[in-house]
Amino acid sequence: MELTVEIVGFLIAVAFLAGAIDAIAGGGGLLTVPALLAVGASPAAALGTNKLQSTFAVATAVITFARKGRIDLRRFLGPALAAFFGAAGGAFVLTRVDPAILSGLIPLLLVAMAIYYALKPNLGDEDRHVRARPILLLASAAVIGFYDGFFGPGAGSFYTTALIAVFGLGTINAIAHTKLLNCSSNLASLIVLLAAGEVLIVVGMFMAVASMAGAFLGAHSTMRFGTKAVRPLLIVMCLALTAKLLADPANPLTTVFLDWLK
Repeated sequence: MELTVEIVGFLIAVAFLAGAIDAIAGGGGLLTVPALLAVGASPAAALGTNKLQSTFAVATAVITFARKGRIDLRRFLGPALAAFFGAAGGAFVLTRVDPAILSGLIPLLLVAMAIYYALKPNLGDEDRHVRARPILLLASAAVIGFYDGFFGPGAGSFYTTALIAVFGLGTINAIAHTKLLNCSSNLASLIVLLAAGEVLIVVGMFMAVASMAGAFLGAHSTMRFGTKAVRPLLIVMCLALTAKLLADPANPLTTVFLDWLK
């Protein structure tokens, strides 16, 4: 992969936009991974480099939300650790199992989440009282973390939906804590991919700086505009992730549909 000023500038611009989107609704990898592939990175290197830049971006969002008092570290330190070890386990399994086995199921879950956000009338910024046990929060973080390490697309959306629907967090608090959990699972995945030599470090650091700036802007926008801006983006990113997964001819659902058309 040959680095030129034009290529680096292109990747920096994409990373900035992806960082902003990721801080608000997740799914920034929809932009960065195709961009890396387009400039000549291998699929494995594109995924590894994306984890590098996105880890810095999500960490920036975490710090921004924390400074505004939006993160309850006492309650979510355990879930963050569960997400970390879950993701490490998922990345380990990834080296031995084809993740394509999940590619047919994930679009259905993402569509279901988009419908949930579109139809739920009381989606707001205030937390609700729920009786979900703390152990369920740990288990949910570990399972979604495992998925993030093993496959990845939509992990942020899964975290946010679980925190809103099951654990009663308001939309902004759910997004803030999603960034904490996502940062933890991203870091675990990054460690595994670095050990495997699948990260373009120089390119990733350029992109990381840009994505951190985008994440800072996105996090502040989320806290300023609340659910009016967040709800549409959550729906759009769920549907965009679904479209990207189904655009792959190898996706089981796409294969069944194409066979049906014949």
